[in-house]
Amino acid sequence: MWQGLFDGLFNGISIGAVLLIAALGLAIVFGLMGVINLAHGELMMLGAYTTYVVQNVFKPLGEPFFSLYIFAAVIAAFIVAALAGLALERGVIRYLYGRPLETLLATWGVSLILRQFVRSVSTSMAVSLTLFCVLFFGAMWVLSKRLDWEQVQRKVISILLPLSLAIAFITGSLLNTQAKLAKPWFSARNVDVTPPAWLRGGVPVGTMQLPYTRLFIIALTLLCLFAIYWFLQKSAWGLRIRSVTQNRNMSACLGIPTQKVDALTFALGSGLAGVAGCAVSLLGSVGPNLGANYIVDAFMVVVVGGVGKIVGSVVAALVIGTLNYLVGSGTITLLVGSAQAPVLQPLVDFFTFFATTSMAKVMVFILIIAFLQVRPAGLFPPKGRAAEI
Repeated sequence: MWQGLFDGLFNGISIGAVLLIAALGLAIVFGLMGVINLAHGELMMLGAYTTYVVQNVFKPLGEPFFSLYIFAAVIAAFIVAALAGLALERGVIRYLYGRPLETLLATWGVSLILRQFVRSVSTSMAVSLTLFCVLFFGAMWVLSKRLDWEQVQRKVISILLPLSLAIAFITGSLLNTQAKLAKPWFSARNVDVTPPAWLRGGVPVGTMQLPYTRLFIIALTLLCLFAIYWFLQKSAWGLRIRSVTQNRNMSACLGIPTQKVDALTFALGSGLAGVAGCAVSLLGSVGPNLGANYIVDAFMVVVVGGVGKIVGSVVAALVIGTLNYLVGSGTITLLVGSAQAPVLQPLVDFFTFFATTSMAKVMVFILIIAFLQVRPAGLFPPKGRAAEI
């Protein structure tokens, strides 16, 4: 019985670590900026696909290089997701601050676009998109140096945008005539990420094993926690982020570039989503809908822990992950049933009803709703000026 409980607790903690690493970036974006980013799951998906690509790049190199690909994949996933998040913030979110409903709808639309993008992306599409970005944004950057830029900006955009789109579309259409260039890179099928040899197997503990993969994810989560804490508490830009979070207007008066702080914060949160995608890719297949499986749980972690409270996110992730596994795997049913007391039979029947993965999520969701009725601000509610915002 105790062996089963220990097994359930470890698996629950490992699931909590996955939830936490998925919620870390969301805790920054949603908690510190107040932005409801429904595309956060798709940024995780980009990190997972980046891991798959890096794996394929390292595979022909053989050992010992292939065993080290996971470290390059973590860095690459962070960079790719951070750049995608930065583009999202600069292109969409910056115009919607203070308008949560519009932000929610816009990021939901972006999430659908990203899902379809990974299904359809090919060499021809990649070339045409790159060409459009170089022509449009490159020309905008060059022309923005003009002294009269504010006066001619609208006219320049009205000319550059259709011209860049036309050139990119014609180039993509010509490249699509070549079957090899038009073939999708990933398509709608799931792809598999193979863990390095040193991440296979596990540490034997009694009659069970602690998988190296889950231990690696727990270690990666702890590393991300330490890095985020150090960045927010010890670095100059972390101080600026906390200042803008507390009082944006006063920070701007003190000379803090609030727009740069917004962009950096969003890029950091998005990069952490990419790292989460890299971690999740080690646990199963990678597909276009990967992010949708985690976005709701990640939001629950942030809300239950307390908006903007990373410590609360840690506690909430461990509690939700452990409870999900203990109920869904039937571990609690076995523990209660082992007492063999007739008075506990209704309780055994109750937990047996919820002893599946999907029903366990329903039970946890109900418990979270009940908890938020008592503590609507979460486990660690904001205090002081932050509580008034």
